[in-house]
Amino acid sequence: MEQPPDRTKRPWRFTTFVYTSSILFLLLSILILSFTTHDLYKTQTLRLIFTTNRISTYLQSLFSNSKSETPNPSHCVLWMAPFLSSGGYSSEAWSYILSLHHNLKPPKFRITIEHHGDLQSIEFWNGLATETKELAIQMHKTECRPNETIVVCHSEPGAWHPPLFETLPCPPHGYYGDFAAVIGRTMFETDRVNDEHVERCNGMDRVWVPTEFHVASFVKSGVDSSKVVKIVQPVDVEVFDPLKYEPLDLVEIGDLVLGGSGTRSLGFVFLSVFKWEKRKGWDVLLKAYLREFSGEDNVALFLLTNAYHSDRDFGNKIVDFVKELSLEEGEDGYPFVYVIDKHIAQVDLPRLYKAADAFVLPTRGEGWGRPIVEAMAMSLPVIATNWSGPTEYLTEENGYPLVVEEMSEVKEGPFEGHQWAEPSVDKLRVLMRRVMSEPDEAKVKGKRGREDMVKKFAPEVVAKVVADQIERIFDEKIRR
Repeated sequence: MEQPPDRTKRPWRFTTFVYTSSILFLLLSILILSFTTHDLYKTQTLRLIFTTNRISTYLQSLFSNSKSETPNPSHCVLWMAPFLSSGGYSSEAWSYILSLHHNLKPPKFRITIEHHGDLQSIEFWNGLATETKELAIQMHKTECRPNETIVVCHSEPGAWHPPLFETLPCPPHGYYGDFAAVIGRTMFETDRVNDEHVERCNGMDRVWVPTEFHVASFVKSGVDSSKVVKIVQPVDVEVFDPLKYEPLDLVEIGDLVLGGSGTRSLGFVFLSVFKWEKRKGWDVLLKAYLREFSGEDNVALFLLTNAYHSDRDFGNKIVDFVKELSLEEGEDGYPFVYVIDKHIAQVDLPRLYKAADAFVLPTRGEGWGRPIVEAMAMSLPVIATNWSGPTEYLTEENGYPLVVEEMSEVKEGPFEGHQWAEPSVDKLRVLMRRVMSEPDEAKVKGKRGREDMVKKFAPEVVAKVVADQIERIFDEKIRR
């Protein structure tokens, strides 16, 4: 059998700072992994950053000419995504990689991965399961020949070659024509795709999008309809299984923002998970919740959030917002509002959902809505806006679709001038009261939600769809 190519001659290898920093970060992560069982972990982490000699040793090992121990198929997929960062593209990329790894037996093609498209986070890496870290290291070492490789650029099109910001280009610079095919996996949260991104999409062999909503919006915006393929996102229903977990103590990890001393019992718990930006509809949620409930309702709202181009002073932001609403505190006080701005490790997310009675996200637009499907997999009744990504999986039978009152223009940011949804505050009030006061109905919807996740979006289901698409492209190339 012919030997795999020398890794030092790997065609997508670079000498730019961006590529070097990506490799160094992965190697640093490898080193960190070896210290995770020690009490001095944090101290060792800081020391490792400056351990240049050890990093050099790992570089030599990683790019050695060693032969792969296990024979593999010749076909290969280079999956480039924000594997070492948090966020939607990162979690989605991991879901595909893990689905393919665990469910393609025997494997039809090999997979190698590269970090691309976003900043890197040691905190996120540390929160991954040990077996996931080990798989990442293993896959990153996989060697592939370009002409036998399909590249998946799993990011927003601005990161594709040539990137509009500092990141490892995808497909790797200078070898665009040498690969068997290049696939762009992307999505948008508004009603259209801008002209620059349309052009980049049309440069791909395929463009994978997650929903019928995106198929329609991409084609309408000018992306070649023959290139656009719907590939839904998997949710790990084995990990997100409500029968396997005890709930997190939300009060212990949350900061009380509204609702007095917190001496009252929590009662019914609403959970929302989002990054702090207007698109996520946190203002809609607070308006509806604070107008519908008071301290006597024995209810609590927990917001798991993180900064997005803003500071982390979420408590004061909420207090200031309530003042702007001119919403006076009644005799019974405000209902509880807690903010969780601490990092919740991936392995602890199921316990977070387990601690809630319902999930709510009145978003203005979603590419997919990963926290929504995770909550559904955990059998939580879900309230979410009936527009964009959630229309692919949220129905009246398995949840509570929230009515869109009107469309509004995006006023700032990269989607300025686009349209997105304005969910109804009044309808949200009705649904939140309903899910709390009619627990039997909510339980039925939650149960159906999990059933739908298992049937339509389980890893083994989606892995087959992805593998079939990849094999189809390889077959097309062979016939030419």
